[in-house]
Amino acid sequence: MLIQSPDRKSKLLIVYASYGEGHIQAAKALRDAYLEFGNHQVVMYDLMAESHPWLNEMTKRFYQKSYTHLPFLYGWMYGITKPMKHDSLLGSWLHSFGRQKVKQLLLQEKPNAVIYTFPFYALQSLKKLSSIPSYAVITDFDLHRRWVHPSIDRYYVATKDLRHELQQLGIRSNAIKVSGLPLKKDFQSIKRSPELYERYRLQSNRATVLIMAGAQGVMPNIIQMCEQLLLHPDIQIALVCGHNIPLKQLVEERFHSHPSSHRLITFGYMNRIHELMTLADGLVTKPGGLTLAEAIASELPTFIYRPVPGQEKQNALYLQSKGAAFIAKDIDALVEELLQLVNDPLQLLNSRMRIRSLQAKGSSHSAAETIIMDIVTKSNVPNKVSVF
Repeated sequence: MLIQSPDRKSKLLIVYASYGEGHIQAAKALRDAYLEFGNHQVVMYDLMAESHPWLNEMTKRFYQKSYTHLPFLYGWMYGITKPMKHDSLLGSWLHSFGRQKVKQLLLQEKPNAVIYTFPFYALQSLKKLSSIPSYAVITDFDLHRRWVHPSIDRYYVATKDLRHELQQLGIRSNAIKVSGLPLKKDFQSIKRSPELYERYRLQSNRATVLIMAGAQGVMPNIIQMCEQLLLHPDIQIALVCGHNIPLKQLVEERFHSHPSSHRLITFGYMNRIHELMTLADGLVTKPGGLTLAEAIASELPTFIYRPVPGQEKQNALYLQSKGAAFIAKDIDALVEELLQLVNDPLQLLNSRMRIRSLQAKGSSHSAAETIIMDIVTKSNVPNKVSVF
């Protein structure tokens, strides 16, 4: 997808993947920040989908099914590949996907810089084109070695701990920036208001629990969770089912005649999730990197139910270690901890303060704006692209 402004100054290529919504949302936030910066062009490229559409669909289905059918297999694969190096047999093979497509794209578009929100580093294996400045936005709170490549000019990370891990691998400190993860600009300025409560049919005098089932609506045991929470009259639920319309219909049918159905509001996929997060007192969610970053930006205590082994479980464990999240293996424990927090104003305030300490410091701009300003200042000289 090419987005062009009238007067060309520079062009940015954003390489992402459609495995989970987070990588896409990060790419979109960077795109919007780049276009707002001035007269620029942006090319967004889903590398796997464009170069290997059949394999892309197969791996996406495996990724989604792993939450319900093969979670430990996925976790095992994540763990066994985590320490791999870029020049290992497996690492070289993974970074080779889309090589020909990337070569064609670079010669056609001649971007001034490339930024990755998913570590498909096909460009990095094209030595004659590797002079193009390349940047990586690590979209999790856990470091998988697949992100690490010697030809990446700078890494943008969510935390100081990630910076330290990269330094331990030999990445120089001036090639790492703690920027936070790129989110929509709307997360900066949103505040609670009567208008927002009315828009989402929520009551300001009740504690709001936001349940996000994931973009594909795959978080398990949603109905049981809602049943237990609705037993408490001071709680109202905003349930976001994502693209899983059957889940939304099932919940609405199940609770249609429930005496507390007015305290359960269901939604499909949400483009303005920042508004619901601002109204919420507690969040129940899958621990994707971007979702957790959104919760941190909203200072929203997070409750994670049975995280899938792999990067999401590692994300959850990291936030729990910082006092910003609670991991539950069963619904009873989750509901008990959630109610204890939202019904105790002092505990809720302390939790929000711990979360605030995880926000990236040093800039009044959003993470996306910070990253883009940094890239523009380093990549404003048109590059020369060799022809093969």
